Amino acid sequence: MRNLLIVESAGKIKKLKSILGSDWDVKASIGHIRQLANDGDGSLGFELGTEKILFQRGFANDCRYIPRDDRAKQTIAGLIAAAKQADRVFIASDPDREGEVIGWHIAQVLELQQPQRVVYQEITESAVKKAIASPRSLDMALVEAGRCRDCLDKLVGYKGSPLIWRLNNGAKSVGRVQSATLHLICQREREIQAFIPQDYWSVFVDYAEGFRAFYNGTAQAVSALAEEETNDDAGATEKVAESTRVLSQAEAERLVEIGKSNPHQVKSIEGKLAPKKPPAPFITSSLQQAAGARLKFSPEHTMSVAQKLYEAGLITYMRTDSVELSQDFCTAAREWLLAHDRDNVPTKVAKQRSSKDAQEAHEAVRPTDITKASSELKQQLSADEFALYLMIWMRSIASQCKPAQIRKTTIVTQSGEIQWQARGQMLEFAGYAKYWKDISGDAVLPSLQPKQPLTAANVSHEQKQTQPPPRYSEPKLVQLMERRGIGRPSTYAPTIATLKQRNYVELVKSKVQPTTVGLQVDDFLMQALPELIQSEFTAQMETELDAISKGKQEWQSYLIGWNQSYFIPALSRATKNLPEQDYGSFQGKELEKSRSKCPTCSKPMSKVPSKKVKKGYFLKCEDGCKDSEGKGLVMFWSDRSNEWQIPQPKTEQSSPAKLTEHPCPVCQKPLEEYNYSKDGQAKSMLRCSDAEARTKPKHKDVAYFRGKEGVWWSPKLGNLGTNVAS
Repeated sequence: MRNLLIVESAGKIKKLKSILGSDWDVKASIGHIRQLANDGDGSLGFELGTEKILFQRGFANDCRYIPRDDRAKQTIAGLIAAAKQADRVFIASDPDREGEVIGWHIAQVLELQQPQRVVYQEITESAVKKAIASPRSLDMALVEAGRCRDCLDKLVGYKGSPLIWRLNNGAKSVGRVQSATLHLICQREREIQAFIPQDYWSVFVDYAEGFRAFYNGTAQAVSALAEEETNDDAGATEKVAESTRVLSQAEAERLVEIGKSNPHQVKSIEGKLAPKKPPAPFITSSLQQAAGARLKFSPEHTMSVAQKLYEAGLITYMRTDSVELSQDFCTAAREWLLAHDRDNVPTKVAKQRSSKDAQEAHEAVRPTDITKASSELKQQLSADEFALYLMIWMRSIASQCKPAQIRKTTIVTQSGEIQWQARGQMLEFAGYAKYWKDISGDAVLPSLQPKQPLTAANVSHEQKQTQPPPRYSEPKLVQLMERRGIGRPSTYAPTIATLKQRNYVELVKSKVQPTTVGLQVDDFLMQALPELIQSEFTAQMETELDAISKGKQEWQSYLIGWNQSYFIPALSRATKNLPEQDYGSFQGKELEKSRSKCPTCSKPMSKVPSKKVKKGYFLKCEDGCKDSEGKGLVMFWSDRSNEWQIPQPKTEQSSPAKLTEHPCPVCQKPLEEYNYSKDGQAKSMLRCSDAEARTKPKHKDVAYFRGKEGVWWSPKLGNLGTNVAS
């Protein structure tokens, strides 16, 4: 009897043939073989009625599908020919929603009446043969969820993308997941641009007993023992010990003087042995995060390497949001620990809970064989493959170990009216951390007693400055997408890759930074389709798709309802309310050309000399391009982003300014609270209420901004009330 097994990737064929034997033929679809046609209403490949999806031209199916390309045509022809030679046909596309849809397309082109669906999590002899012995039918709820997602993505892309073409800046597309992710990146960039650094002082004392303590105010110290330990695969920045922030040098010097002039003694000591639980085994997102933070892999590279390991039968399927592990693996891991690390065997097998929305697969990413010799594998695999495999192995065995035990200590000392605090921690039992190192190095404090006198060898302060929020690394971005519910395991890496390909974002010093085009697209969508770029809105759509995949929602009615209740009215408002961009022309002097090109017309921009800018010149387009305010398009150099940028307009307040009781330090007239908008964010500041006086050089530094604690402060004049007479 001839059997045909159809898989997605050609890389699996050799391994599967060696498992199944000569009676089996194994063919690959090479991913998707069909896509929605580019015909019908809006070239969507389907037409949305009021009750169901239909083709008004009489097509048999609710959607019309065509081969993706010429290669897909050849693949389909080969699959049809192979199926005719087979007595039985099994479909073994990948075990997730995407794989189920691919399986449905294969069944459709082969005209299989009762498709035999085979699902396995790992390409091993036992798993494959067990799956073939118990085939199932296609899960039509998963298929419908996948088809709905395809229709949604094409609807948003084909109907929404023409809106941004009016920018004429090279922007190509919008996307349901893509645009929401871009918005997160641009939001962070606007926070950075709006950030105003504030000086502060860290005050500390170095004790002759061998430790440093930081100023902690006069109230009871907050113990470090209450802090919750977390596992952050995206590479969390370690917390640095620091004093309670002091906002003026005078106050810092006063505290130093108290510390120098008063004796010191131990006020209290707290110590506790705190367990830290093992991390869960990898899912797609945590695998991408850890590989990015530890191996410096991009999300797409991580998935490419993982795919090769999966096809080689070394790991389980790598697109999953489940942390479940098979009983067989847990037993094998426990046996390995009993043989090699008996002290690390927990009393009972660790149980990990998946997220309530987990649906993409049945098991976490793990090695198929915990006993595989690393020395042998290292010779068989590339450097990247071995590094990723070893990381997966370490994480998997760590998840089955005992918790780590951390000794945490807090020492509070006192001198005069103020107190100081020192924190330390020491790893007393490594537990899982023997394999998965995510605990900071030891910080050991000396053994002291309450009320013990101390010798202050040095009391000093250090001036520092607040820092803007950091840009996201790719691992952090994947983490954020997961937490916000934007996309699913199969879409994290492709979404980030698309944003880079579209030139919406770029990597600068390993951080994701929006380009000028990306910021312009996001600014535009904030006005045109504001709901579509909000993570909550996109996450709700994913929730609805999950409901469809569980059979709780009918896919056509959801798609039609979403289109009629939201998308059609939103497109109408956007088209009506947003004017077309006006690109006029102006003539300029003959100027030196720059290698930088205009973001609108792509022609070289001219260098305009100016003593007011750092580079000595700015760029302007002499071909008639204009900015959003209808002015000639110019660009200025940004040291912060290391690129040329179009200046963002500042919006003046329309309502009268509110006068305060605080006098101007220059002319003694009342300060006014001035509200304005910068980069789409509402801001406020205090300035002199005399408009004419504000034009004078003496008033240049009269600008107070609201700090984190609600205190008005000035970069030049300090805190309001301290340096301003009342």
